[in-house]
Amino acid sequence: MENGAAKPVIVAIDGPSGTGKSSTSKAVAAQLGLSYLDTGAQYRAITWWMVTNGIDIEDPSAIAAVAGKPEIVSGTDPGNPTINVDGTDVSGPIRTQEVTSKVSAVSAVPEVRARITELQRSLAASAEVGMVVEGRDIGTTVLPDADLKIFLTASPEARAARRSGELKGADVNATREALIKRDAADSSRKTSPLAKADDAVEVDTTELTLPQVIECVVTLVEEKRAGK
Repeated sequence: MENGAAKPVIVAIDGPSGTGKSSTSKAVAAQLGLSYLDTGAQYRAITWWMVTNGIDIEDPSAIAAVAGKPEIVSGTDPGNPTINVDGTDVSGPIRTQEVTSKVSAVSAVPEVRARITELQRSLAASAEVGMVVEGRDIGTTVLPDADLKIFLTASPEARAARRSGELKGADVNATREALIKRDAADSSRKTSPLAKADDAVEVDTTELTLPQVIECVVTLVEEKRAGK
């Protein structure tokens, strides 16, 4: 590719869980040759570290005091995204129910958000080919100048069904209640709430298959690239 042919494109994909965000983001990055960052995994990683080190999750000041301690390293290859804490691969442990149930509380602490946001910005800034960054506050807070912002939505029922499919044997109703509770926690927190940026393109995935969502987002990115 000659110099100046394709400017690195930063794509922010936000939305609640169960909208197909991770699968879409990884596939789009792979298809377009971009790096990929799962910001949720970073919050899960710091939550895992807090739990492992016996930090009181109910005490925001205790969390804030140690927010700078763990070393979190994110691999940005969409084909094999990795996450390490203090040199340990935690991609499995961070998906446990214990971590999942505590991540909203840890993520709400301003010092944690400041630390992780800084990490995310530096990764995006150093992405030579561009990056798909997936999360809840990317377009609004982390990368407000992203080239393209996409906000994925879906009905609570559709999201619960998808999450239950991922969480083998999960009860759809219980999953739906948990999703609604987490949405409320993430949308109402004072620091960087889950919100749609004013200039984001909203894609409702309720009636779409995953390949259709991927195709839609790829088209949006290609249009943005062509328009540059």
